[in-house]
Amino acid sequence: MFEAGSGVTPDVLARFPPMTPPLPTITKAQERALEILREGRRFLLVGHERPDGDCVGSQVALAHVLRSMGKDVVIVNPDRPSHIYDFLFEGAPYRRWEGGELPPHDVCVLLDINELSRCGSLAEPIAAAESRKIVVDHHPPGGEAWWDAAFMDVTASATGLLIWRIARLFECPLDALAAKALFAALVTDTGWFRYSNTDAETMAAATELVAAGVVPNELYSLIYQRNPAGHPEAVAGIVGRMEYFCDGRLAVVDHPLPTRGGPSLDDSDPVLDLLRSVGLVEVVLYVRELEGGFCKLSARSKRDFDVNTLARRFGGGGHSKASGATIRGTLPEVKRLLVDAATELLDEHLAPRRADRS
Repeated sequence: MFEAGSGVTPDVLARFPPMTPPLPTITKAQERALEILREGRRFLLVGHERPDGDCVGSQVALAHVLRSMGKDVVIVNPDRPSHIYDFLFEGAPYRRWEGGELPPHDVCVLLDINELSRCGSLAEPIAAAESRKIVVDHHPPGGEAWWDAAFMDVTASATGLLIWRIARLFECPLDALAAKALFAALVTDTGWFRYSNTDAETMAAATELVAAGVVPNELYSLIYQRNPAGHPEAVAGIVGRMEYFCDGRLAVVDHPLPTRGGPSLDDSDPVLDLLRSVGLVEVVLYVRELEGGFCKLSARSKRDFDVNTLARRFGGGGHSKASGATIRGTLPEVKRLLVDAATELLDEHLAPRRADRS
């Protein structure tokens, strides 16, 4: 009962939205994916090369959902996840891909990815497998649909948010590990809720996960505060290679292959975030040299420039504010190509603003 004179009445409370917003309307394509998840018995969960927090967090949480439904589940990735996510695989059915035959399965679920080529060495055996294929992802599709079903939403802040929806639809309570996994997925893809993809549904999911036992500061320490002793030196060395272009609106860093015994940096986000904090900077390009004559692009936008347009010129893709590509060529060659292309696109992007000021 409400205390008389408090001013808090049911009519007042009715004007406020509920703590947990209703789920978005389920599409026919998503319902087909849910049907396959219900029907399947043996599941293989796979992700992209160099799996990040959203990828592995989504895998661990979906594994929990499926196992709670009595399914057999195995997680396999083309690369070993970073050590910063090792706490997520305690008790999770994870195997490292080392070639050979895939684990027996009748459904393969690709998480945080919709292009089979991004599965690296896993792509060919997955394509050859007779299992049904499901994609659970929030990235824009890169081409023709090749899967049997997809639970996709490009407006979702993270693939982990889609797994949160699936858990709610299946009325599956989350245990402590699954809650940690989903929270890790959300915070790594929203920059700990700093990026523009953070929305009311994301915050509602985070609130529910904290209520389920996630301790944010403990998770932050596990993910971001266990760097090796050489980490600051590696960041300093790469930042020292930074160059500005386009009147300071484009910041570019190149990262050569580390010398034997020299400092190495596995995660580009600390450098990207630092350069994106500069007031004039609109776009940041991080170009890492890889073995075998390739380079890896990580592109970030701060405001409304679409870096996905740039990445797709070089066979990559992603989001409008965070995209990447793997490009054949030496580091100087690839850097020059990217600077030229980014300069052209930035000039086109800024032309209307210049016209308005003239």
